[in-house]
Amino acid sequence: MMKIAFAGLRHDHIFAVHKMALAQGEYEITGAFEENDTARERAQTQFGVDCRYPTYEALLSDDTVEAVALGGCYAHRGAMAIEALKAGKHVLADKPLCTDLATLDEIERLAKTTGKKVSGMFTMRYEPKLRAVVKLVKSGALGEINNIYFGGQHPLQYGRRPMWYFEEGMHGGVINDIAIHGIDILSFAFGMDSFRVLSARCWNKYALEEVQFKDSAQFMLAADDGAGILSDVSYAVPDGVEFALPLYWQFNVWGTGGVLDFSIGKKDMLFWQKGMKEVQVLEEVQPEADYMTDFLRLVRDEENVILPMEEVFTATRNTLTIQKYADNIQ
Repeated sequence: MMKIAFAGLRHDHIFAVHKMALAQGEYEITGAFEENDTARERAQTQFGVDCRYPTYEALLSDDTVEAVALGGCYAHRGAMAIEALKAGKHVLADKPLCTDLATLDEIERLAKTTGKKVSGMFTMRYEPKLRAVVKLVKSGALGEINNIYFGGQHPLQYGRRPMWYFEEGMHGGVINDIAIHGIDILSFAFGMDSFRVLSARCWNKYALEEVQFKDSAQFMLAADDGAGILSDVSYAVPDGVEFALPLYWQFNVWGTGGVLDFSIGKKDMLFWQKGMKEVQVLEEVQPEADYMTDFLRLVRDEENVILPMEEVFTATRNTLTIQKYADNIQ
């Protein structure tokens, strides 16, 4: 049984990790730490989290703790991951893991020198739709993939999202926040691990109360094999429909063997194969594990890990590179 502690309770994603750890038979939660009084009270009363550690240092000095799950403000996560690795703990972080490349370099260095594992909540890898896409690509039916569009538009939910999002320097950019899922899928499903950034832009349109917050983002990439990728990852979805929008995480993929259209928000995954007039509807494929079970496999150096540590670093580095490009052309 793995003993895991929680640090940083500022984003609701971390409560999904807490719930899964409680439900799993292979985790023991030793407690949590949150420095913000309001966030700590909410975590305890609304989600039943035991915030028994008075400081992060107290948590890290607990020799029984084997791993730390991080869900604090984006700008704080990288430093907290570094401290956890230095203390000999494995790290499971909500995405994004950090907000700058220098911090990522240090996290990666420490993971290699300490032998401790780092993973993230790359939840789309465990979606049955994505498992079906991986199966299709491996079959060769799409041929050589040449054109990809993915849209990761989200609802802004101003007033319901944590207000630290809008504080200068705390968020790290909408590309780093949202696009990392899509960038990881380019690697996981389509084998595209490195890119040349051709264009990237962030700007403000929807968060009218926070004009300094760049809520909209688009970028254009070229993969090493010449394939082109276009993306929009803006906070553009209207309040009300929100995550029920059929276009939620939409992918359109064109290859020499056919065209694939799928979305997390739509029921059917459609594939038009070259030479066939009828559309094919792909069947979902259940994953071998959820991300909490997969984290255990990673820590234990078992086989069949769905999210290897190196791929966490690759996706994070690619996404931070795109964000940096966009930031530099403002």
